[in-house]
Amino acid sequence: MDLRQFLMCLSLCTALALSKPTEKKDRVHHEPQLSDKVHNDAQSFDYDHDAFLGAEEAKTFDQLTQEESKERLGMIVDKIDADKDGFVTEGEMKSWIKHAQKKYIYDNVENQWQEFDLNQDGLISWDEYRNVTYGTYLDDPDPDDGFNYKQMMVRDERRFKMADKDGDLIATKEEFTAFLHPEEYDYMKDIVVQETMEDIDKNADGFIDLEEYIGDMYSHDGKADEPEWVKTEREQFMEFRDKNRDGKMDKEETKDWILPSDYDHAEAEARHLVYESDQNKDGKLTKEEIVDKYDLFVGSQATDFGEALNRHDEF
Repeated sequence: MDLRQFLMCLSLCTALALSKPTEKKDRVHHEPQLSDKVHNDAQSFDYDHDAFLGAEEAKTFDQLTQEESKERLGMIVDKIDADKDGFVTEGEMKSWIKHAQKKYIYDNVENQWQEFDLNQDGLISWDEYRNVTYGTYLDDPDPDDGFNYKQMMVRDERRFKMADKDGDLIATKEEFTAFLHPEEYDYMKDIVVQETMEDIDKNADGFIDLEEYIGDMYSHDGKADEPEWVKTEREQFMEFRDKNRDGKMDKEETKDWILPSDYDHAEAEARHLVYESDQNKDGKLTKEEIVDKYDLFVGSQATDFGEALNRHDEF
């Protein structure tokens, strides 16, 4: 499957959002955990390492000497200090943690970038994206697969314009990332809600009623009895989704459903890292304070060996 076929498949899946009759579909976007390890600093800093670096990057530090680990950490601190004032605030730490946790997204965009940047100018225009993604599909008025590619293109163009902050129809890498992964950006959340409502709102009245809500998740497929989880979803709709009890979800109710205000793990971890490293208690960190507490942020051969000894003692 070439890139264009992959993107078309992805676009179709997003637009149509089909599922198996008995398979529950989850449209809710949850913030993932920062690590699958237990957060217990009394035992190890493994959770903090995963949170600060991302799990895969954290593993690479375990192979470094203590000095190499500190040196690389110092280089990272320079990146975290966004305003270059010599301090790392909780806000900058939170932004860094979120960036580290989304590395797979940035890698995904990086892998696709060259395919779209046809003139190699370091930007991607709407025309470039349209030509690569749709190409000859738009020349066929009656495609064999029955999909309306022009309608899909209009939807993509609307999202591209939303991601394109300066309105020049040319996307920087960050804007293109927002286009491909709108659920990750606050300013793109309205388009996520709009597209979701368009997918589910079959009668196009601008709302999602109970049957549309259930129909998006489950198809009877000729069966009389609904699975228990479908009955539960009906109750969820009536008790929690439809907050004003008018029998349907509007835009705000849909947003509360698919983009819930989860506990902010990145904010909590940023606060923890600053608190534990802030020697003079001024609420912000210098590079020296972070590097002095390097084993909280990153691993090394020394910390990895020390943890191995602890596990041996426990055994």
